[in-house]
Amino acid sequence: MRTLVVSVDRTGDIPRKTGLHTPVAGWEAVQSLVTEMGLADPEDSAVNCLLEALRVTRDLRDEDDDAVVAAVSGRGDSVSADRSLAAQLDDLIDRYDPDSAVVVIDSAEDERVVPIVESRLQVDAVDRVVVRQARDLESTYYLLKQFLADEELRQTILVPLGIVMLVFPALMMVTGSLAIAAASITTVIGLFLLYKGMSVDDYLAELPTQARSALYSGRVSIVTYVVAAGLALVGVFAGALGVSDLPGETAPLLTVMAFTYYSVPWVALGALAASAGRLFDEVIRRDEVRTSFLNLPFGVLAVGLVVRGFSGYFMERADLLDSVTVQAASFGALSIRGFTLSPEQRLAVFVVLGVLVSLVGIRVATHFSGVDFEDVDEDLVEP
Repeated sequence: MRTLVVSVDRTGDIPRKTGLHTPVAGWEAVQSLVTEMGLADPEDSAVNCLLEALRVTRDLRDEDDDAVVAAVSGRGDSVSADRSLAAQLDDLIDRYDPDSAVVVIDSAEDERVVPIVESRLQVDAVDRVVVRQARDLESTYYLLKQFLADEELRQTILVPLGIVMLVFPALMMVTGSLAIAAASITTVIGLFLLYKGMSVDDYLAELPTQARSALYSGRVSIVTYVVAAGLALVGVFAGALGVSDLPGETAPLLTVMAFTYYSVPWVALGALAASAGRLFDEVIRRDEVRTSFLNLPFGVLAVGLVVRGFSGYFMERADLLDSVTVQAASFGALSIRGFTLSPEQRLAVFVVLGVLVSLVGIRVATHFSGVDFEDVDEDLVEP
């Protein structure tokens, strides 16, 4: 009977720290690997994992088992590491033709490799190595020293903690209120957690590279995005001016509606500029334009009309906006009498216009993409 005792290193510490390629098989070869790993990083638990594999192999040989010890290590990301481990296991099986295997691991990360071994060999045991550490003052000091030596941990934990400890007493002295100071600090901590949790820092780090690539590649969208940002700022300014003219006792909901009413045309123009830039880039880079890019400008305009209609309805009902009046006019034999739209009629006009613009966008998109308009209608009707 022959048992393969395999030490698993899924994270690739062995080749990264020693420069040796895996698989490494055989008693002498694994002993040399233990020495190389110990000299490279004595604190790595992989050293204990390799020693445990040697010990298990010795015990099996004492029981008249023709045991073979080996070490495998992953390379690359998660999928690539598992594939490289699978290839190394296939190599060991072809070389030694074992009847079963004993897997030696030292972490939950390495335990993910056990199903890969089980798919190729009968696994008799999984040996989990747990390194005992001294729990005294010296080891605590050592851990703190290691923590302070890690630059990323210092920037992530110590810097925000130091800022909080400096800002909190300053807010207490300025505001004189514990509740306001605590609420301000909690808000900042919440924003920081969202900033890290949503990987905004990674996005901001990649943003200059993406902008440089867009400029060098001659994309139209980089210019239209700047125009869209400028129009959005104009919209915010127009909304703020509109709100400033309201009476002081205006309800918060009406204030929000007024801000939306005055700002939404500019914001919609900015969204149209950005979507037009994406559409031009798509036309330049592709022979055929996707339906979603063709329909995007019409969708933006339709949403802008509907939002403008609803915000205007609330403002007109609160007597903050004049009614729409159509003056009498005549065109030869045709004459139109003047009339005034009620708030409900005004809202209906904007909603109908939004739906019509959306339908026109679907029609244009399906025409240029070669999709039958009736098929699109059937897809919209189906639940």
